[in-house]
Amino acid sequence: MNHTATPSVSGPAAVDEHIGHAYTSDKDAYLRRLKRVEGQVRGIARMVEEDKYCIDILTQVAAVNKALHAVSVGLLEDHIGHCVVGAAKESELNDDPRIVQDKVKEASDAIGRLLR
Repeated sequence: MNHTATPSVSGPAAVDEHIGHAYTSDKDAYLRRLKRVEGQVRGIARMVEEDKYCIDILTQVAAVNKALHAVSVGLLEDHIGHCVVGAAKESELNDDPRIVQDKVKEASDAIGRLLR
């Protein structure tokens, strides 16, 4: 989640990506969700240590996967709505289509990693 980006152009027309990430306004909600997931994973480890029934463990693993999926989708929506849209504006201001193409490729690659 720690993403550092450098603007692709400098000067007043550049979009300053260091002002905040798209998820900043929802940061507390993301952190709460992730802490809940962390607790669930610790619970799964405890279930394994205590030799709990396989299906019960798998049910908890599925719940963790679903929770992480929800975080991933939210972050992707934020990225597209903030970073890709910002890159489109910057691309137009600087008459450089590569700026938005790079952000779209970045988002596509992230989606690909999530689907593996």
